[in-house]
Amino acid sequence: MKVIYEPGFNYQLGLLKYLHPFDGEKFAKVISELGGSDIEIIYPSEPVPTKVINEYLNELMRKLVLSKTLVLRTLEVPSIPFVSFGFIDKKILTPMRLAVSGTLLGAENALKSGEIMWNLSGGFHHASYANMEGFCVYNDVGISYQQLRKSGHLSETDKVLIIDVDAHHGNGNAFSFKDNENVHLLDVYNEDIYPTSQYTRNRVNFPVPLKSGVEGCEYLEKLTQALELITVNYALVFVVAGTDVLAVDKLGGFKLTVEDVAKREKIILSHLKTLEIPTVVTGGGGYSKQSASAIAAAIKACSTL
Repeated sequence: MKVIYEPGFNYQLGLLKYLHPFDGEKFAKVISELGGSDIEIIYPSEPVPTKVINEYLNELMRKLVLSKTLVLRTLEVPSIPFVSFGFIDKKILTPMRLAVSGTLLGAENALKSGEIMWNLSGGFHHASYANMEGFCVYNDVGISYQQLRKSGHLSETDKVLIIDVDAHHGNGNAFSFKDNENVHLLDVYNEDIYPTSQYTRNRVNFPVPLKSGVEGCEYLEKLTQALELITVNYALVFVVAGTDVLAVDKLGGFKLTVEDVAKREKIILSHLKTLEIPTVVTGGGGYSKQSASAIAAAIKACSTL
């Protein structure tokens, strides 16, 4: 397994970081906690080019993504008059485009080597080619899929699976692939919270809706049962490994521990390893100070796979 990281993943916002519970510098903290391990780290060379982003977005979204007001609304922070779009682009959107490069790099390497690739950032599963919301501006899985098809890494008939274990339903991925029968979704989510769009929930092939307050034992049992339904010979799997399932997370509504998250990722990746399916893990959400520790613990638990 290889970890994908770049210092530019981190959101260096100064005092503005207090406007949102997301720990924008957690990626560096994960690397710090992994210090001394034998895990190999690879680095995306540059943010995904705007040209590639625009190939994915529809015409309206190309305009909307340049609006400071709409981007700030997507980031769930109030409009701030003295903050320019240039500042937002440099401090937030550029790290996000770098995260997209990380997911694409991970997918390319997974397909070539069969190794598990773990992108610390990415997993922007609320974004789509037609919308941005929920702190997700660019859909890294959708953009990566498009580029993999374009480059020939994936064929028109190759089947791809998205396993989403973020606490929130991945409505952006469901919308993006709503008409693509070759992309399947397994989604374990809190059915009591955002996003509640039923039509995107209905798009999920393997839905695992859970109630608020679920603890690790039940969560892992339901996840394991869903994984056992995977019988298709997928060419590639994307995993959205959000840590907002932690009990200390104020947004996810679940009651998992750091140890539960580590077990979760090991259950998923062990299963996919047995099936010999190339896999790239993406970061997903996580809005607590334990997020970095949970990611580091999961990587350590899976490092020998």
